[in-house]
Amino acid sequence: MTERLITSLTNDTVKAVRALHMRKERETTGTFLAEGLKFIGEALDQGRAPRMLLVGQDARPHPLLDRAKAETIKAGGEIVVVTHAILEKISRRDNPQTVLGVFDQAYAPLDSLRPDRAPCWVALEQVRDPGNLGTIIRTADAAGCGGVILIGDCVDPYSVEAVRATMGSVFAVSITRTDADAFLAWRKTWPGSVVGTRLDAKVSHRSAVMQRPSLILMGNEQAGLTDALAAACDVNVKIPMRGRADSLNLAIATGIMVYAATDDL
Repeated sequence: MTERLITSLTNDTVKAVRALHMRKERETTGTFLAEGLKFIGEALDQGRAPRMLLVGQDARPHPLLDRAKAETIKAGGEIVVVTHAILEKISRRDNPQTVLGVFDQAYAPLDSLRPDRAPCWVALEQVRDPGNLGTIIRTADAAGCGGVILIGDCVDPYSVEAVRATMGSVFAVSITRTDADAFLAWRKTWPGSVVGTRLDAKVSHRSAVMQRPSLILMGNEQAGLTDALAAACDVNVKIPMRGRADSLNLAIATGIMVYAATDDL
């Protein structure tokens, strides 16, 4: 098994991998960075071998690491052994993971989605916080959702921050990107209920009738759903606020909605 050793912080490969912290570079290359052996294992379980596997010189032997190396080579990828200083530079952390992977991004076209494949799906309009998006992807995975649809100008689901927040679910959940017009046209074919959330809604999330497959539509962290998308919903609901806070974090609100739609499964 061929492994290449890099010790220079100014090596071109190191610069290229570190550049994946920038959205422009991720979009240009169609790749992203995932950190940690657990993430690598989640990817392998989903049939996603890394394009490049970076292994620290001080990485401890582990059966999963052996598997990752073998599957990387089998898929035509490259194994690069690097110093601790390089891992720190790439991850921008003082205590970096000892195994990193560069993977190809994957997006499912909107017209390829099969609503009946799962009881619940999530659509997000103009979500801006990478931690929120990553947590929602993780929650969608945990609840058995069919996928996450990103509408309009959303944060990159393959940013390092978003990927970290998914805890590996980025490899298990179908992700789709679209604009509002295409989504509204496609929504007309949805066979179940499309449920939006609005602070001005009159119906509680627990009393709303949700016909499966349910499509849960959540808005931007600050502004919520736009009027155009709210009008396209079969019902708009609100999650009651019983304390002084007048709203919930987007990821938490999405989790509540997803489990309300699937709580009898």
